[in-house]
Formats: sequence, C-alpha cells, structure tokens
Amino acid sequence: MTQFPIHTVDTAPEGSRPFIAGARAAFGLVPNLVGEFAESPAVIEGYRSLAGAYQKSDLTPLEREIVLIAASVENACHYCVAAHTTVTQGQHLDQTVIQAVRNGGPIADARLEALRDFATRVVRERGWVSDADVNRLIGAGYTAGNVLEVVLGVGLKTISNYVNHIAETPVDAAFQANAFTPRKAA
Repeated sequence: MTQFPIHTVDTAPEGSRPFIAGARAAFGLVPNLVGEFAESPAVIEGYRSLAGAYQKSDLTPLEREIVLIAASVENACHYCVAAHTTVTQGQHLDQTVIQAVRNGGPIADARLEALRDFATRVVRERGWVSDADVNRLIGAGYTAGNVLEVVLGVGLKTISNYVNHIAETPVDAAFQANAFTPRKAA
C-alpha cells in the first residue's frame, strides 16, 4: 500500500492550510480524510466547494445524508459511512432512517426509500439509470432538479469514497462508535 500522509495545519501544503483550519474550527478536529485530501490543495478545495454546493440543494438535511450514506454503502466505504452516521447523530436526524440506509434499506417512509433506492442505483449503474428509475423518484414527490442533486451528492461521495479506498483511510476515534463493515468488497 502506498502511504498517504494525514496532514495537520503544520504539515499540509500552504494551499491546503486554510481548509484544514476550517475543518478544525467546524468539527473540533481534522478528520483523517481531510488530512489526506490536504496532500493536494486542488482536491481539498474542490471537495469543499462541491460539498458547499450540495448543501445548497433543495434536499433536506436528512435527504442529503440519505444520498451520501447510500452512495457510501454501495461503494463499500467504511470511512464515509461511519463519519456520516456520526454527523447525522450530531444533527439529530432520524436514526431509524439512517440505520436502514446503512443496512441497504428499505426505509419505512416510501418517499425516502425511493430516494435511497435511486441514489443506490445511480452508483450501481454508474449513472445509467432507466427512465423508470427516474420516474419512480419523481413519482415519489421529488423533482427533476432533485434527480440532478442526487447525482451531485453521488459525485461528492465518489471523490471521498475513492480516496478512502486508495489511501485506506483509518477511521477517526470520533467515528469509531459508528464503524461500518461493508457487505462487499469495493
């Protein structure tokens, strides 16, 4: 395995330091993934920009996390599932829903299940979802814009999931209570 450094504000390249400082201010720690992203100022800036755009989507906080966790489950990302589960607890989001997503569904709420299923299909089919898949999501009360926002969330998680696979990111102590063992190899 190639070793990827987990940077701190002191060891990161100059262009990454503001992003590491921002993570520490926001979370009270620098998550290992952010420390790894810092190796490339372009990657850490791109990820933060994409995450900021995703936060502006019309999806609710719970819906956004459903997409992110569903993508991470499908991509077999031990790190992101643990981290996002912890985030949802801090946001006081419905943990029954989150546990269903971690387990691959179904979610009891049909609308949210349609969202989880669609996000999973986008990952599994690498975007080649059928018209029926899109229509099921829209039929559940989502919009064409939401369809695209799911793709944005999947894109965001693809970056972090793949970095975690390549770097074999260790799960931070703060996320260990929500450790996740993927059902399948990536």
